[in-house]
Amino acid sequence: MAAIAQVKDGKIIESNSAASIADSVKKNGSTMDKEAFLNLLVAQMKYQDPLEPTSNTEFVSQYAQFSALEQMQNMSATLELSRASTLVGQTVSVNTTDSTGKTTTIQGMVDYVVYENNKAYVSIEGNLYALDDVYGVADTKYLDAYDKAEELAAAIIKLPSYENLTLDDKEYVDEVMAIYKGMSKYERSFVAGALVDKLGKAATRMDELVKDLIGDFMEAVDELPAKEDLTLEDKEKIDKVNEMYAGMSDYEKKFVSKEDLEKLEEYTKYMEELGSGE
Repeated sequence: MAAIAQVKDGKIIESNSAASIADSVKKNGSTMDKEAFLNLLVAQMKYQDPLEPTSNTEFVSQYAQFSALEQMQNMSATLELSRASTLVGQTVSVNTTDSTGKTTTIQGMVDYVVYENNKAYVSIEGNLYALDDVYGVADTKYLDAYDKAEELAAAIIKLPSYENLTLDDKEYVDEVMAIYKGMSKYERSFVAGALVDKLGKAATRMDELVKDLIGDFMEAVDELPAKEDLTLEDKEKIDKVNEMYAGMSDYEKKFVSKEDLEKLEEYTKYMEELGSGE
């Protein structure tokens, strides 16, 4: 019967001790246990040549050698089960070969481990795979980075081609760019360079389209002095920028950056404070 290490609340619950597992393997497996060895030893003593009997020392030596081998097998079984148990809850990669000789790579989380006939197996989505076929264990940081990169790649692929981009795509381009900027350098290393280039060109194209639409307003905001340099003489400039904004359509106002709008509001309020202080 197989010995199973199950998982509950993220912890391994072993149903058999290492010793009982070793006993189970010896009773059910193909290896010789103590009982079989002693039966052979008794038979050897029973049918030995009475004229040239085997010495007691030789019998003891044979038994000692077998006991040492048995202990090594038990230790090996315990170590293999321990190694397999550490994989529970981990995402691993397994190479499997079918009857035609075709090799396939399986990746998934290990639910529990099974030890049967001197071999350890890992369970992935209900299927058992030999521990010897496990060739890699994925780090959590790696998996998270890989998943984020896949999500970003899917979003970039959905972008229209450079020639077909319009201002209607700006919100989506901004969202995808925000995802990219929010990734760490390590996470960005998983994103294909061609996709990063496509996203960069899309963002550049959006800037060009916005500038074509409200470039005069953006330029007027940029030309305003720094706040600490403002004087009442600048009030006319600020009033003019406010007039430009008021004259925009609702559609055009959608593309005014938050930074420009906040700057204009802050400068307008500051002008009012300067005027009231005269």
